[in-house]
Amino acid sequence: MKQDEYFTITAAKQADIKIKGSRFIGTAAHVTDEDEAKNFIREIAGRYHDATHNCFAYVVGFPPQQIARFNDDGEPAGTAGQPILSVIQGQNLNFVAVVVTRYFGGTKLGKGGLIRAYSDCTRAVLENCRIEKRYIYEKISIVFPYDLTGVVMRTISQFSAKVDQSIYDQDSRLRVSVRRSVADDFRKQLIEVTSDKLTFL
Repeated sequence: MKQDEYFTITAAKQADIKIKGSRFIGTAAHVTDEDEAKNFIREIAGRYHDATHNCFAYVVGFPPQQIARFNDDGEPAGTAGQPILSVIQGQNLNFVAVVVTRYFGGTKLGKGGLIRAYSDCTRAVLENCRIEKRYIYEKISIVFPYDLTGVVMRTISQFSAKVDQSIYDQDSRLRVSVRRSVADDFRKQLIEVTSDKLTFL
């Protein structure tokens, strides 16, 4: 079965913490793909262009095609981007990008201190976000004889699908959204209940 459900954040949020004089600003956003994640990161880096570091991580997609990236932006390797990513993945979030901006305050934190700081800032911004479960839907367009509308609509209801567009004439035309995990079964059921008298567009 294809995976189609995930947890994500609903809107961009920020959190601001200070540790030993350094200011850490976490900014999180929901992103739909890698391009949107990169655009978000560029936007935040531009907004805080005078910062010492703009470190980031993002996760988009589902295994085995899932993309998870991070960058330390000049911090010691493994002390910034990876901790941000670990918090995102530890909260089982998907389609999320987080940038943690640092303004250096004069006191070095050491590797352990940096890992804690970037992790804490990421947790802080995600705590400010509303998290919800979402689903991936497939759009399926079909044409079938009008007298089969009843059995088709019952199948749509059975699979909790949604009719996005409908045209009823001698033939019926529907565009339907159905969860990706059951889309193949939905198609098979439609073929069965209509005795293969429908066409997928």
